[in-house]
Amino acid sequence: MTQHELTEDRSADTNAPDVYAAEPIPEGARAEIDRLLASGDLFRYTASEAAPVALLETEFADYMGAKYALAVSSCSAALFLSLKALDLPAGAKVLIPAFTFAAVPSAVVHAGCVPVLVEVGQSLRIDLDDFGRKLTDDIAAVLISHMRGHTSDMDAIMAACTARSIPLIEDAAHSLGTLWSGCKIGTIGKIGCFSFQSYKMVNGGEGGMLITDDPEIAARAVIMSGAYEHNWKKHKGLQNSYANWQNRLPLYNMRMQNLSAAVIRPQIPEIDARVAAGRRNHDYVAERLNQSPWIEVPPALPQEVRAPDSLQFNLIGVESDAQALAFQAAAAERGIALQIFGLAPDNARAFWNWQFLGAAPDLPLTRAMLMRACDLRLPTRLTQADLDSITLALLESAAKTLGAA
Repeated sequence: MTQHELTEDRSADTNAPDVYAAEPIPEGARAEIDRLLASGDLFRYTASEAAPVALLETEFADYMGAKYALAVSSCSAALFLSLKALDLPAGAKVLIPAFTFAAVPSAVVHAGCVPVLVEVGQSLRIDLDDFGRKLTDDIAAVLISHMRGHTSDMDAIMAACTARSIPLIEDAAHSLGTLWSGCKIGTIGKIGCFSFQSYKMVNGGEGGMLITDDPEIAARAVIMSGAYEHNWKKHKGLQNSYANWQNRLPLYNMRMQNLSAAVIRPQIPEIDARVAAGRRNHDYVAERLNQSPWIEVPPALPQEVRAPDSLQFNLIGVESDAQALAFQAAAAERGIALQIFGLAPDNARAFWNWQFLGAAPDLPLTRAMLMRACDLRLPTRLTQADLDSITLALLESAAKTLGAA
């Protein structure tokens, strides 16, 4: 089933919570949206220096504790610009997890680089043994996706990258608000990239953010994002660097527009409350699901304080695809929309569907995980009754269909 089909299939149980409805836009955005629509002043560079996009960049950088932030059209755009800003040579190899969204290897390809896929195990985190084998001298950069908010061992990964002087990009699309040993995810590597797509912690419909403490990376990214002629003067600081790079770099026009920023800005102060609610919801459901002999929710690592708005679990001891699909169907009958990554046709998170990379590599750990890993949206807005309804439906569906596993 596709995500759309899962959403449409809720008709079987109209009392089930709709986990695919996005977070509502705060009332505080409406006045600014109306003002922008009335003025028509939607392009960041024709607006004043206090344009909504510029204000959002300042506010997001302050929230993250980063020196520089650049608002762009999507997290994919942020990843692409990150790779280009690192000035990697054509054909450079970039290490990425084999469990991520198709946009990640796509960004690597768009940047003229070659993705090298690393195994991901049942924990939904990078397999460190395979990472160590593949972090060879010909790797130019590492791009870590904290996929679905599961943080890989950043201490081990950063130590390995630092030892080889390899830059690390964090794809933190699913991890806004997650902490690793007290540090905010997205600030550990050289560059952090975030998403404001509707199913993320902050709902901008679309939109992304790039953060870094490196002034030259920031300047290069700003120019390439589309700061043509002297529009870079509307970005704070780095004026000498901007002037240096003007006309020397290609423009990719990946800017965010003011209307998106107006929608996003009022949600920044709400992040911490949403993170707390998401973690409470996740842990409540996880504790109960783990009581089933057929379900295992991967635990957080000791250094990790997660910021989840979804929940993933593995089906244990289920050898038959048909039985796994029967569980999914039973949950759907109860109005619970979940998908099994590897059994959903053309799922963009299954590496064998990334045909633009050529023949799929042999990645048995990742393949085995994807064939039994279930994905469930768990928005922060859900009530206690919603969580109980979801939990009961999943436990009863498992007992009904997996009891003979």
